[in-house]
Amino acid sequence: MKNYTSNELREKYLAFYQAKGHAVIPSAALIPENDPTTLFTGSGMQPLVPYLLGEKHPAGNRLTDSQQCFRVTDIEEVGDNRHTTFFEMLGNWSLGDYFKEEQISWLFEFLTDEVGLDQTRVYVTAFSGDGGKGIPKDETAANLWQKLFAKKGIAAKIVDLETEEHAAEVGMQEGRIFYYGAKKNWWSRAGVPDAMPAGEPGGPDSEIFFEFTEIEHNPKFGRFCHPNCDCGRFMEIGNSVFMEYKKEKDGSFGKLSKQNVDFGGGLERILAATNGNPDVFASVDNLNILVRELEKKSDIKYDASDDRRKSFRVIADHMRAAVFIISNGVTPSNTDRGYVLRRLVRRMVRHCDLLCIKEGQLADMAGTVVNCYSSVRPILKEQTEQIVQVIQNEETKFRKTLEGGLKEFQKNVIEAGVKNLSGKEAFYFYQTFGFPIELMRELAQENNVLFAEQEFQNEFVKHQEISRLGTEGKFAGGLADHSNQTTKLHTATHLLHAALRKVLGEHVGQKGSNITAERLRFDFSHPLKMTPEQVKQVEEIVNEQIKRALPVTKEITTPDKAKESGALGFFMEKYGDQVSVYSMGDFSKEICGGPHVENTSELGSFKILKEEAVSAGIRRIKATVG
Repeated sequence: MKNYTSNELREKYLAFYQAKGHAVIPSAALIPENDPTTLFTGSGMQPLVPYLLGEKHPAGNRLTDSQQCFRVTDIEEVGDNRHTTFFEMLGNWSLGDYFKEEQISWLFEFLTDEVGLDQTRVYVTAFSGDGGKGIPKDETAANLWQKLFAKKGIAAKIVDLETEEHAAEVGMQEGRIFYYGAKKNWWSRAGVPDAMPAGEPGGPDSEIFFEFTEIEHNPKFGRFCHPNCDCGRFMEIGNSVFMEYKKEKDGSFGKLSKQNVDFGGGLERILAATNGNPDVFASVDNLNILVRELEKKSDIKYDASDDRRKSFRVIADHMRAAVFIISNGVTPSNTDRGYVLRRLVRRMVRHCDLLCIKEGQLADMAGTVVNCYSSVRPILKEQTEQIVQVIQNEETKFRKTLEGGLKEFQKNVIEAGVKNLSGKEAFYFYQTFGFPIELMRELAQENNVLFAEQEFQNEFVKHQEISRLGTEGKFAGGLADHSNQTTKLHTATHLLHAALRKVLGEHVGQKGSNITAERLRFDFSHPLKMTPEQVKQVEEIVNEQIKRALPVTKEITTPDKAKESGALGFFMEKYGDQVSVYSMGDFSKEICGGPHVENTSELGSFKILKEEAVSAGIRRIKATVG
């Protein structure tokens, strides 16, 4: 197997599928556009959901990309050899075009012939069926895989494992292709077939795993190993979803008129497999370069100890994630995306301390991340100074917060003569001042205070569950919230943008937006606070366009032609060779990919709720319609 860099593998993947007739589309933004249901783009398919559900994509019905992703729920998992919060998802899609035969054969061809993956260490899974729902076992996928292995001289036995518990009891039984149930090998937005509402599409999937034979099975994960075992011997590197069913009102499942394919494969994990090292922090160049930089800063070797390795991994992963999150317009705060960024920086600071890295050396690593990704995201170069400043400022604030917390600990615990620190009291210091458990333990030991560590852990887990439920709650509404109200609000941002340019001047440009079911938020460039008269004037202009009942029309064209026609376009790096241009009569014309009403009269009325500063030269308006 050849050693690949991230850029080499990404380019090879996109070129391979482009040669198979796929249009290469750019990565969508890390912050979902006009989707209040989730904080970040967490999968490659998330921006494609409207098209998987039937909307026509301007680039055609065969697509491929490398999507930047971030998963909040993986923050606490970072520290082992494979979990990362930020990652790239290589994807290819068929929107009613090819299906299982082409998808499986092309994927096998790419992994074995193109990048040279050792096929003797490749294992796959397929859906075992759901007899109660009338959904058959996916024998088509399993048989296709079996034939492909046979062409490589590998006799691939098919084994029915059904559940992880069953698999751990019986083992692999010399199999290479394994059937699992809906929990592992079924996809729908709502989850397993039972949870799906009427009208919801879904289908079986087929996952591909790579076996790291040098890793011994850990019995704590079950008597025997199997592809879905958590011991680390097997790593999932890709998943093909075959969306072919729709749930009917009577609970049965019928076939969709058009069958779609959605593949997602983690770039970092495929690199780990092709480079023959299960540790992504050693096998992925864009992570390993950060590890090497940390070795120099700390004068400690990466393989010094498990605890030290964890610190290296946390800093490397969180730095990469922080750079991309900041580049998408997020700044540290105590809510939502800002809180996630704050957690990332605070964890980095703590692990820098554990590696004895001096204060102030963290932020300059942002430049290393920028250099690694500047060829695929050139805008990072322009933002380097801002990214470094955000991380520096947050480190300084956190250290001041820690200092204040230490004073309060001294006053309310040590000087107060507290001999037993309860879990709830300890969690207060964690939540309010960012005290990590290691610091809490050290302070307790130094001052002969009994620390109820298990009770603290219970409080911590409870907090994690609440946070996760909050994140999942945002996610549960669907991957793309195109409800009537959010569609109206998104349409209103176009009118607002045009009105601001008329009142304040053509220097006004969109710097970000966020839509919830209750209001729109629109960030724009302008150096001064708007006067009450200007706010009123903008509001009146928007309402005038609503009363004019302007038709909202869509045209698909190239970015250059769109700009030539006078269409406004911002964040152009996220668009491909074809763009959608939305016009609202003679008043507004913008390049956009979001949902829109058919006529401005549908908005009813427009009301500005607030105008405020975001940062130097950036203002924000919150408004509503109805």
